[in-house]
Amino acid sequence: MALDTIIELNNVSIFQKNILVLSQVSLTINKGEFVYIIGKTGTGKSSLLKVLYADLPAAEGYVNVAGFDLTGLKRKSIPQLRRKLGVVFQDFQLLTDRSVNDNLLFVMKATGWKNKTEMEQRINDVLAKVGLGTKGFKMPHQLSGGEQQRLAIARALINDPEILLADEPTGNLDPETSEGIMELLFDISSTGRAVLMATHNYVLIRKYPSRMLKCENGRVHLIPKNIID
Repeated sequence: MALDTIIELNNVSIFQKNILVLSQVSLTINKGEFVYIIGKTGTGKSSLLKVLYADLPAAEGYVNVAGFDLTGLKRKSIPQLRRKLGVVFQDFQLLTDRSVNDNLLFVMKATGWKNKTEMEQRINDVLAKVGLGTKGFKMPHQLSGGEQQRLAIARALINDPEILLADEPTGNLDPETSEGIMELLFDISSTGRAVLMATHNYVLIRKYPSRMLKCENGRVHLIPKNIID
């Protein structure tokens, strides 16, 4: 991989339950790039993201993510890979029985943080970054939808990942809140992290143009950022 390349796929086939979803996928993504993954429902957007965070195996071809060769990745190495990645889902996937701070603490403990002072400082920094600096004591149900998604992004950032993968992160949000999330995601990419966002919200893509990958007819095509059909 080139020095700036953080994700590389070469001639990859992706299966879901023995059904071929995408074939001959070849692409490279560099540090600090913001890339949309577009396409109709069922065309493989989520499957492509799942390969990148090792939730689906790459059946054929070569996949390298943040320095990890996923083609022969052993199960015990998956947690190390995932420390390099942050993943944000459409439905937030928050722990509803604990506070904002405790949602983040849960992830930190699971990924090996030990020093309480450092943990508190990191939580404060990340919550400030996503605009939730005063909300640490609140429960998820006390947050708006946009705030819940900001918490999900904070959780994805807690280990200072090199890559952020976002699967329809604005899918459950109103237009104004969605724009706030988009600005946050672009801000994150400007700090050198690669951000991949699966979406079918063309209104947002037009307002925040960037490089696009389109899943269609079992393939992934590169679309120029000023062309949306």
